[in-house]
Amino acid sequence: MRASVAGCKMSIGALLNGLLVSVVAALLWKYSKLSEHAALLEEELHMTQQSQEVSQAHIDYHVALQALQEHGTRMVCTGKMHTDRICRFDYLCYCSEAEEFVFFHSNSSVMLPNLGSRRFQPALLDLSSVEDHNTQYFNFLELPAAALKFMPKPVFVPDVTLILNRFNPDNLMHVFHDDLIPAFYTMMQYSDLDDEARLVFMEGWGEGPHFDLYRLLSSKQPLLKEQLKNFGKLMCFTKSYVGLSKMTTWYQYGFVQPQGPKANMLVSGNEIRQFARVLMDKMNITRVEEMEKDGGSSEDEKGKRDEYIVLFSRSTTRLILNEAELIMALAQEFQMRVVTVSLEEQSFPSTVQVISGASMLMSMHGAQLITSLFLPRGAVVVELFPFAVNPEQYTPYKTLATLPGMDLHYVSWRNTKEENTITHPDKPWDQGGITHLEKEEQERILASKDVPRHLCCRNPEWLFRIYQDTLVDIPSFLEVLKEGMKTKPSVRRSKPASTVHPGRVREPQCQTSVQTTNEAKLTVSWQIPWNLKYLKVRELKYEVWIQEQGENTYMPYILPQQNYTFSENIKPFTTYLVWVRCIFNKNLLGPFADVLMCRT
Repeated sequence: MRASVAGCKMSIGALLNGLLVSVVAALLWKYSKLSEHAALLEEELHMTQQSQEVSQAHIDYHVALQALQEHGTRMVCTGKMHTDRICRFDYLCYCSEAEEFVFFHSNSSVMLPNLGSRRFQPALLDLSSVEDHNTQYFNFLELPAAALKFMPKPVFVPDVTLILNRFNPDNLMHVFHDDLIPAFYTMMQYSDLDDEARLVFMEGWGEGPHFDLYRLLSSKQPLLKEQLKNFGKLMCFTKSYVGLSKMTTWYQYGFVQPQGPKANMLVSGNEIRQFARVLMDKMNITRVEEMEKDGGSSEDEKGKRDEYIVLFSRSTTRLILNEAELIMALAQEFQMRVVTVSLEEQSFPSTVQVISGASMLMSMHGAQLITSLFLPRGAVVVELFPFAVNPEQYTPYKTLATLPGMDLHYVSWRNTKEENTITHPDKPWDQGGITHLEKEEQERILASKDVPRHLCCRNPEWLFRIYQDTLVDIPSFLEVLKEGMKTKPSVRRSKPASTVHPGRVREPQCQTSVQTTNEAKLTVSWQIPWNLKYLKVRELKYEVWIQEQGENTYMPYILPQQNYTFSENIKPFTTYLVWVRCIFNKNLLGPFADVLMCRT
């Protein structure tokens, strides 16, 4: 009996010990889980804080991480080729250690276009608006979303971002032509790329001297590639657009063929002027002509407006050696004030303020002439070229000035007197120096009177000549300027170019009749396009195409009337396809109306 009682006591003790161990173990396990959960929460809080260092926008880190893990990256692009493609991504990530973008695959991932290996021929898209340049290509690495378990915790960027490359942020021409105008119109293309969007520059340059101009595109501070590593090893953009529209560029720099206007320009001066107006608003600059419009000035008051000439003064290279004498000659010849501006000594907004009211802007060939896009309509752009540099071969500013709707008058002058030039052969190669070249090459360049056409970007003869200083021959300069001004339209009469095209002709009809076994007639008639009754039309014509069914060629006609009977080359018992469209004001074409099928 005692033995059984003792055994019972031992069993109860063992049971209690077992329960105690279980309770302690459960508590320890729970504490471990709580600690682990607390560590996760602390880590998420830290990553959220890192994300909010990039953006003030609120982000639920746990939700963002779960979305990336479950759905992976998603991509939908527009454009058929890498040269015209822009892609929208959800959860595109960037690994700062590898300096690579990463696409995480899951069962919910979307990749349109799904190009397979063709994505590398040569790239998915161009990060810059500059074509034919392989340093601007964009691609990404691919990983399964499960790989996130073994990678550094991502930092999320909740801002909508535009990811791009600046082409050469040290050069003002490139800043405007390659970066600012394309970025502005890319942002207009997508409604969520608004003033709150974040620009991310991936080319690797520092800020550069014109970074404040990039800041005008968004209220958010742009991010540089070098800054991304400060926010973590893996950075994920919740929503981003990658690439730039090339529709606004008008010039190619000579990577494949010598530099010149783009073969197929898609932009007009109207779009350039709209961009200039927005940028001036952001810089708090009011154009003189806008002030007149707001103030309701009379035509007489506008005619008496102070007109002046602006001359760009350079302090380091491409100097005008007799600048003071040139200023006096211009003032006397045109009876206008001559104002000098300098990008080295003045702020950019103050320079634009002066240029925006000028009647004439003149400068040696150089990037500062891109500011001509801020000139009022009817103003004159005068570009001076050093000795041996042919104005017809270097025309970025002439091309800009002559875009339809830009309404600027362009004149160029070239120094033809070698004795009026100072060269700098001993300077570094990128400032026109040639002493690093073989003696024979130096002698050839010195003897040359005309820089031959060349490819970009280090042609020593071009650099040697373009960095010359010039003593302007004032009589020949004024003669060229006066001759060029003879074709200048009146400033007061200058108006925005009309780009309104006619609509389709209405109610096109055809009637046929057979005269003999070898002769037939085809009568085509139509009504004027609907929008014509609201437009002032100086000249109105119609284009008619007639094609025999089954044939590859057609007969084109330009007609002044809305009804015409064709008999020449019209055969009996034959079906003809007929197209009609309107042409007005010489070259504004309308669309063709639906094809007519006419049986004789």
